[in-house]
Amino acid sequence: MDALRTPDERFTDLPDFPYAPRYLELEGGLRMAYVDEGPRDAPVVLMLHGEPSWSFLYRHVIREVTAVGLRAIAPDLIGFGRSDKPTRREDYTYAQHMAWLRGFLDALALPPVTLVCQDWGGLLGLRLVGEEPERFARVVAANTFLPTGDVRPPDAFFAWRTFSQTAPVLPVGGIVMRGCARPVSPAVIAAYDAPFPDETYKAGARQFPTLVPASPDDPAAPANRAAWAGLGAFTRPFLTAFSDSDPITRGGDRALQAHVPGARGQAHTTLVRGGHFLQEDVGDELGRVVAAFVRAT
Repeated sequence: MDALRTPDERFTDLPDFPYAPRYLELEGGLRMAYVDEGPRDAPVVLMLHGEPSWSFLYRHVIREVTAVGLRAIAPDLIGFGRSDKPTRREDYTYAQHMAWLRGFLDALALPPVTLVCQDWGGLLGLRLVGEEPERFARVVAANTFLPTGDVRPPDAFFAWRTFSQTAPVLPVGGIVMRGCARPVSPAVIAAYDAPFPDETYKAGARQFPTLVPASPDDPAAPANRAAWAGLGAFTRPFLTAFSDSDPITRGGDRALQAHVPGARGQAHTTLVRGGHFLQEDVGDELGRVVAAFVRAT
């Protein structure tokens, strides 16, 4: 599999992101990058990002959870951040992303973790919760869902998918900025652009929107239906922490609360003045919600 590796110098002087990268090699030779901060023997909070971001998105959440003695692990999905980036779009499938995630978790051999997931971090993470619940001590779902293709996504999703496939240049930093409810500085926008020196590095970012199951006959629909059924039997603590200003995932929190047994009786949270990328808008607050949830359950 041909892959590109973003030069290290692209990641110098990142704002509010002092975390050194760690790396592991997955089966097949791809290198996956991740942040691992906090005491080695502390409860693990696994933070999964989505499209088109990377672990930088979680910098404020990392700070909050490690401040109370928890261990934060935030990988860069293959195709994003400091991780290797296969050059062919055909190399990116839903099933392959799941295999990469499983390989990462197997290599770290972690005890049951607290999952924090947003956007595609939930499409991968919630799928794994439904399939292998024993890996997870608790879950925080933030602006995400597990689509089966049986319910039509909102118009905002289709507008985004069309843009992602037709724009001559995919403006990654600008996409994050437009998905926020609060101002984003030029330095932060540049940090989201950093993993992608040019369009050849963006095959994964281009492909992700096409992989969301948006119809019942989608190739990932059967596996997601089975995982959705698995979520319907997940009894460990499950919290939704959605923002109030995301047109793409709005309402997903209520569906998860109604479906997942572990969500009953939890202090579900709506974070005010947060857009789709709520980690950017209200990351400190989200981090405190996660820390309190871990300590309380």
